[in-house]
Amino acid sequence: MNRELAHLSDEALVALAARSEQSALAELLRPLRAGPPTGSRSASFATKALAEDAVQEAFLALWRTAARFVPERGKASTWILTLVHRRAVDIVRREERRRADALEQSPEPESRVAVDEEAWLRLQRERVQDALRKLPDQQREAIELAYYGGFTQSELAERLGQPLGTIKSRMFGGLARLRELLGEPGMEMSWTSTS
Repeated sequence: MNRELAHLSDEALVALAARSEQSALAELLRPLRAGPPTGSRSASFATKALAEDAVQEAFLALWRTAARFVPERGKASTWILTLVHRRAVDIVRREERRRADALEQSPEPESRVAVDEEAWLRLQRERVQDALRKLPDQQREAIELAYYGGFTQSELAERLGQPLGTIKSRMFGGLARLRELLGEPGMEMSWTSTS
């Protein structure tokens, strides 16, 4: 798994999630998926599945509401655990109602088209990430901060302490190299400069 955001605080990751940055959400989820070092063998599969559902629903809520997080009101980790706790309570209540019902409804199977599209998008994302790793560090940093971090070229110049022309050159050269690496000459990777 790509760990380029591992150094960021939970608050910074939530801020990136508010900008629809999927890798930030993945980085927030990483410690939860890793679990305890030795694992918990005594937990039943059903309990684990319900816990995973609670975490998944909580992180979906985080994804949708990350912009509402206010760092001055508390730590991001506390806010995230509150979301997980609320979803866990909802799931327990839902399970109790489901068990009380005589008729059990089965969920609709996921459509083949959606699964195929998700797999294709995952492969494309991996291709782009592999190509990014092949770029020189300075080009990769500029492109990642611009596309994943949402920074303009002017903001990058200020943040990195480099002249705007240097940032533009890094972006131009990096995007040209990405096109070569991805092997798609007609591929459009637009950049909108606000400078």
